Amino acid sequence: MRLKFFGLSLLICFWSTLLQAADYETTAKNAVLMDFATGEYLYVKDADEPVPPASMSKLMTIYILLDKIKEGSIKLDDVFSVSENAWRKGGAATGGSTMFLSIGDNVSVENLIKGIVIQSGNDACIAVAENISGSEENFAALMNETAQKIGLKNSKFANSTGLPHPDQRMSVADLAILSRLIIKDFPDLYHYFSEKEFTYNNIRQGNRNPLLYTMDGADGLKTGHTEEAGFCLAASATKGDRRLIEVMTGMNSNKERSDEGERLMNWGFEEFENQVLFAEGQIVASAKVWYGKQDKVNLAVSEEVLKTVRKDKASEIKSSVEFDEPITAPIVAGQILGTLKIEIPDAETREIPLKAAENVDKLGLWGRFWANIKFFIFGAK
Repeated sequence: MRLKFFGLSLLICFWSTLLQAADYETTAKNAVLMDFATGEYLYVKDADEPVPPASMSKLMTIYILLDKIKEGSIKLDDVFSVSENAWRKGGAATGGSTMFLSIGDNVSVENLIKGIVIQSGNDACIAVAENISGSEENFAALMNETAQKIGLKNSKFANSTGLPHPDQRMSVADLAILSRLIIKDFPDLYHYFSEKEFTYNNIRQGNRNPLLYTMDGADGLKTGHTEEAGFCLAASATKGDRRLIEVMTGMNSNKERSDEGERLMNWGFEEFENQVLFAEGQIVASAKVWYGKQDKVNLAVSEEVLKTVRKDKASEIKSSVEFDEPITAPIVAGQILGTLKIEIPDAETREIPLKAAENVDKLGLWGRFWANIKFFIFGAK
């Protein structure tokens, strides 16, 4: 018999991730605000539109480099050489940001990381691209391959730097996903993003991320600016045990980028919180057992259900459990026996497997015989 149980007395705060623009506005052309722990969007504005990402493209370059460090094929103290091409295309003469590398320099990987993350050096990016893939064109192909692998749906790369190119496009949603992966996958290397200055060739340059100087808890990631893209920002900040990630494009000045970035981040911290709706292993129902040494088996949630919810919008979420009973023994702890469904307005129904919380052994021959007699006399109970 297929059973459904509704209304688990689950009263929580919730606000659909698709409805945030109703009461918040930003001057940014494209914007997204994401909760790091849940990956849920608190605010979106044209988040999937492929747009010029400017130097925020460098997040993909640095992701590939950090991934190779993590896997062990590259070390922080390895030395990369600087070609004339990297110097010429990425140098100050192009009008873009530079680490001020010189032709023939042998630079440690760690210094190149700092040159990309802190100084936004185009020359550092090209040097990394050439030393990893042989050429920047080959590295761009690797960037596209990596983007597909990690689930970026609206990103395409033609270079390692973010310098203007018609085939260089990313969405702010993709940039938020990429930022989250950098923080999540490389916790031992992420500290470079919070460093405020770096000196190379006796030239000291400051980190361009404005939130590092104005907002407590800000610790990364990357700015960008071209005439086509406007002033852009991918940023992350923590408050208590929460972390938010934001990406914004198309602003008109550095001040507007700083003001809008801090305002959106503060709004997210003030209006939302994370709540555990169900703990992993929490028992939510019990099912009848047939031919078992016990009459019932408890059904438990297979994973923690964590949601980002709006503090001031309490509503009742419909929850139900579905399973077939009686369940024939033997039953093994962890065996999937049913489903917990969480129905949230304006969002997809989330389904969580329910598993047996304990083993239920099968009755012996005489036990099963008497169970049949009882069923014949008294029927199902």
